[in-house]
Amino acid sequence: MRRSNLFVTSSKETEADTHCKSAELAVQAGLVHNYGSGTFGFSHLGQKVLDNIEEVIREEMDEIGQEVKMNILQTSEMWEKSGRWKNFEGEEFFNFKNRDDKDFTIAATHEEASLELTRKYIRSYRDLDLTIYQIGRKFRDDHARNGLLRAKEFVMKDAYSFHKDREGLQEKYQEFLDAYRNIFDKLGLEYSVVAADNGSMGGSQSHEFMAESEIGSDIYLKCDKCEFGTKNLDTQNCSNCGSELCEVNGIEIGHCFKLGTRYSEAMDLTFDTEEGETEEVVMASYGIGVSRLISAIIEQNHDQNGITWNEEVSAFTVSVIAARHEEEVEQKAEEIYQELQDQGVEVLLYDGKRSTGEQFKDSDLLGINQKVIVGNKFLEEGLVEKESRNGEKKEIESEEVIYELK
Repeated sequence: MRRSNLFVTSSKETEADTHCKSAELAVQAGLVHNYGSGTFGFSHLGQKVLDNIEEVIREEMDEIGQEVKMNILQTSEMWEKSGRWKNFEGEEFFNFKNRDDKDFTIAATHEEASLELTRKYIRSYRDLDLTIYQIGRKFRDDHARNGLLRAKEFVMKDAYSFHKDREGLQEKYQEFLDAYRNIFDKLGLEYSVVAADNGSMGGSQSHEFMAESEIGSDIYLKCDKCEFGTKNLDTQNCSNCGSELCEVNGIEIGHCFKLGTRYSEAMDLTFDTEEGETEEVVMASYGIGVSRLISAIIEQNHDQNGITWNEEVSAFTVSVIAARHEEEVEQKAEEIYQELQDQGVEVLLYDGKRSTGEQFKDSDLLGINQKVIVGNKFLEEGLVEKESRNGEKKEIESEEVIYELK
């Protein structure tokens, strides 16, 4: 991608209502546009980052489930079956009546919808276990704050598993805990796994994945020796390794719920056992706040110059900068750019007439962690410079750039 063609508007300025570093940098780097009141749009750069995060999630989810797409616009009928319509009416849900005076909600979660989607498929024990997931937009009339961390419209991965017994539920639940660890490790996050309250979701057990951050709205105790965390603030030592716990703030990035028969009993989802009896399906649900991960990652991964994505997340692996405006330099930068593109490397070429300092600052702000610089060294000795955000610099033959980056 050429910088002159990239649909993104980076800026030194920030918006008056950004109260945390992630919201400030997301706006400055041009990842998002704030339409107001917790609703956001994504530039091409922001969409590429979002796509990369979703791809990491899909790689893990496809190992343990099948992707589907459920309805965003939902009637009140199935929510009345589960008993949750009255619980949520007038609170965080966007509810309305249509022209036929029927009650609708704009989906904030899909437990009921997942059950109705699978109802015709699940008939007997042979149809279980079953796991489905989706990645899509959700809507909650929450109090907007801290950019993507608390928005009214957001992207979420939600998954639902259906089982014939609690042994199958426990096995799948553990698979999801392990998959979430893999996802958050790949995304470069530091996190704790915290036993949590199921709240209005119902069920018997849940675990939250918490990314430590000063702006996090949740307070919990974490262990510095392992991933253990707890919201029981009276606990002193880690139950896994015995180390002393410390109190921190965190951002909820994922949540797993054992629902049991909470929804299948209320909505009459049953299956025929091998012995010919009828039993209720055992369920669980699993969520990841996809768009809020952008903010959580920035909060933990930035420096004085901008965002520091890892390679799994970054929209571009490398930027190519012509540090002189001589034709020979610009031709070499163009050649390196084309070769990198041919090798499938996500590369951003600075092809405009900005100063070298402006190009460096822009590359750092956007979160690109490697630069290839064609400048004085190329003119004098035929060398280009490879510079990393961690300060490492290396002079290499221009013909070896592709090998170095691969």
